[in-house]
Amino acid sequence: MLQLPVLKTPWYSYCTGKISEGCQLCVQGRKLVLFITGLCGQRCFYCPVSELKFGNDVVFANETPVKNPGNPVELIEEVGLTEARGAGITGGDPLVKIERCCDYIRLLKQNFGKKFHIHLYTPLQLVSEERLKKLFDAGLDEIRFHPNLDDQALWPRLSLARKFSWKTGVEIPSIPEYEEKTKKLIDFIVGKVDFINLNELELSDTQAEHYKLAKLGYKPKDAISYGVEGSVESGRVLLKYAIGKGLPGHLCTAKLKDGIQVKRRLQFRAKHVALSFEKRTKDGLLIRACLYLEELKPGFGYRKHLKTVCGGRLLEKLTDLKNKIQKELDCDETQIVIDEKKCRLLLPEKLLKKNISYFKKQNLSPAIVQEYPTSDGFEVDIEFL
Repeated sequence: MLQLPVLKTPWYSYCTGKISEGCQLCVQGRKLVLFITGLCGQRCFYCPVSELKFGNDVVFANETPVKNPGNPVELIEEVGLTEARGAGITGGDPLVKIERCCDYIRLLKQNFGKKFHIHLYTPLQLVSEERLKKLFDAGLDEIRFHPNLDDQALWPRLSLARKFSWKTGVEIPSIPEYEEKTKKLIDFIVGKVDFINLNELELSDTQAEHYKLAKLGYKPKDAISYGVEGSVESGRVLLKYAIGKGLPGHLCTAKLKDGIQVKRRLQFRAKHVALSFEKRTKDGLLIRACLYLEELKPGFGYRKHLKTVCGGRLLEKLTDLKNKIQKELDCDETQIVIDEKKCRLLLPEKLLKKNISYFKKQNLSPAIVQEYPTSDGFEVDIEFL
């Protein structure tokens, strides 16, 4: 058998052979991340899911919360805003909410066509032929399993997926101390799946009880990365081992996720949510000229405060201020926009800087803000003027 070399890709990852269709769309920034539930029976010591999601039945389309899972209007909207051509369903364990998975798969296919590529990740605990058939009949294109490396009891369930004409794979983190256990898994899955995906192991800020990476002594590979020391090197060894057995693979790095996948997705979203007078950075951030109310401006506890007070009275106050500013500065109404999510005014940077003293007399705090174009609008930099 001709053994393919382990090649470095243009996206800072490594592969042997062609990467899966789901991964191809992902590196283009064209895959929506559909977090379908935080419920899960497995407790992986490396699981990075935040304590706000894990164990809770919540749904997110990328960073956007879906308020009513029975009517996921935010999901459809997010696909459009990010120009997605596919979705990756994750959790938690999606199979805990199998009917929701099937409903969403059908909904996405109905709205965006049969070519809208959908893949799903799941551990093996709830895998059965009946559940797999439901997913296949709903239109799932690709399924990726997450076996427990410490317990082989459920590994045979992987074979059930071969009864259906979709792409199947295994996706697990590359854990340096688990090289031999991963090789045993590779030996087992050869001939049963189409590919193996290895992810660079990453440290997380999650406070979930079962997360143990830091306690177990795993360290970042450098001062600016969440990637774990030795994970990529171990992953390359495993890719070589897998292709030696005839199993193609892909090693996805933290740099690919942050520097390629997320960046490109943000660029698409920024293009759609930026106001006509706003600038965008090459990384997909928005540069916004903002006017904050003195009682609700960024600072300690800002996010928490925003959730409790933004709305009603403050929005009425902003409406009055907007009307007053338009009249006194002789502005077109399209030049001053009320941001209802953050209870602030948005306007052209030139207009802001030209009238700083005036705005301060109105008890407004002018600022230039760099923030993500996501639904939460996370601020990266704030310069008060």
